Amino acid sequence: MVSTVAVLSDVHGVLPVLEAVLAEPAVRDADLVVITGDLASGPQPVAVLERLLVEGDRLRMVKGNADRELVAVCRGEDIDIPDDVTPWAAAQLSDAHVRLLDDLPHPLVLAVDGFGPVVFCHGSPRRDDELVLVDSPMSRWAAAFADLPEDYRTVVCGHTHMPFVRLVDRRLVINAGSIGMPYGRAGGSWVLLDRGSVSLRHTEIDVDAAVDSVVAGSTYPDRRAWADEYVRALNSDANAIAAFTPREDRPAEVTENPAGSEAWGG
Repeated sequence: MVSTVAVLSDVHGVLPVLEAVLAEPAVRDADLVVITGDLASGPQPVAVLERLLVEGDRLRMVKGNADRELVAVCRGEDIDIPDDVTPWAAAQLSDAHVRLLDDLPHPLVLAVDGFGPVVFCHGSPRRDDELVLVDSPMSRWAAAFADLPEDYRTVVCGHTHMPFVRLVDRRLVINAGSIGMPYGRAGGSWVLLDRGSVSLRHTEIDVDAAVDSVVAGSTYPDRRAWADEYVRALNSDANAIAAFTPREDRPAEVTENPAGSEAWGG
C-alpha cells in the first residue's frame, strides 16, 4: 500500500505547467503520481505524453473523455469533434501514443494508506464525461456513485477543471483541478494524498513565460489564442459552474449561461 499520492488532472497538452508541477518537491517525493485524465488534447500533445513517460513505474494514468475522443479521431470513428484542437492533436500522435491512451483504465482503484481503496476517475466513477460539481445536489452525486462498493469511501476526479474537497454522504470527494486549462486561477492545481490527509496544492507560474513556451513548442495554428485563453485562465470558476450545471440543477433565476459552455472542453 502506498502512503503518498500526488494527483494531477486535465493536463490538456500544456507542457510548461506540467513540468512546473512535476518539479514540486512533494510531487517528486510522492510514492505515486496519478493523472486523472485528459492528458494530450491540447497544443503540445506529444511533448506532454513523452514527459509523463519519464516518470516510469511511479506514474498511473486514467483515461479521460478527451483521451477517448483523441483515440476515436485517430481511428477514423464518426464522432462529434468537440473543438479545433482535438483533430490537430490527434494528427500529431504516433501509433504507440494512440495505444497508450486507448489502454488507459477508467476508473482506477488503488489502496492508499489512511484512505483504503481510492477511486481515481475523470468525470465520475461511472462515466468519463459526467459533470459533477462542488455544489451539485446529493441526488446527482448519489446517481454518480450508485455502483460503487460501500467500502470505497474516497473518490478523486477531474474533468471540471476546478479544485475542491467535500463530503458526499460520508464519502470524501476530491477534485484536483487542472494543469493546462484552469478555470478561475492561472497556474497548476493538484492534490496531495498523504497518509489519510488531503491538501489542495497550487503551483504558481510565470504566466507570460508559460504562454510563450507553449507558442514556441507547438505548431497548432491557433496556439497563441489557445494559450492566452486557457493558460491565463480567462474563464472564471463562476462562469464555468454556470456553464456546467445541468439545467435541472440550476436555481430558478439562472436562465442562461453567461459565457457559453461551447467555449470550453472538459
